[in-house]
Amino acid sequence: MDQKVLVLNGDYTAITLCSVQKAFVLLFLDKAEMIAKSDGTLRTISQAFPKPSIIRLQRYVRVPYKGIALSRHNIMKRDHFECQYCGSTKNLTLDHVLPRSRGGESSWTNLLTACARCNHAKGHRTPHEAGLTVRQQPKKPTLAGFLKLSAGTIDQNWHDYLN
Repeated sequence: MDQKVLVLNGDYTAITLCSVQKAFVLLFLDKAEMIAKSDGTLRTISQAFPKPSIIRLQRYVRVPYKGIALSRHNIMKRDHFECQYCGSTKNLTLDHVLPRSRGGESSWTNLLTACARCNHAKGHRTPHEAGLTVRQQPKKPTLAGFLKLSAGTIDQNWHDYLN
């Protein structure tokens, strides 16, 4: 039951993920409709219901998009919890591509995940000056891309709505 359900707004745009239980409650209260089912059923004492994969809210909900919060966890999630210099998954920290001592800011495009060893070797230099190559250039994630990362395993039905 730890499976996630994609929630679409009234205009079929992806807005969030929720638990199967929450999706079932929205369906049961007629606040949403089922767009796609996943394998399995939800059972009560007397009935069986299909397990939802995608639901759409009955009414359009205006969601003020504030963007994805810039946080340590979200940066590491974007970088798949790997050092962006060597690929290690141990002793991870954040690194400023352009060091703060040189005017680098804390932003999606200047922060990346690095292991302590690579971060120490880089020091107050740029990756080029330190002889390091960045595996993936840091960029701000999109909401759809971040929902894919948050879901873990992605249901095949979701691809049309997250691309």
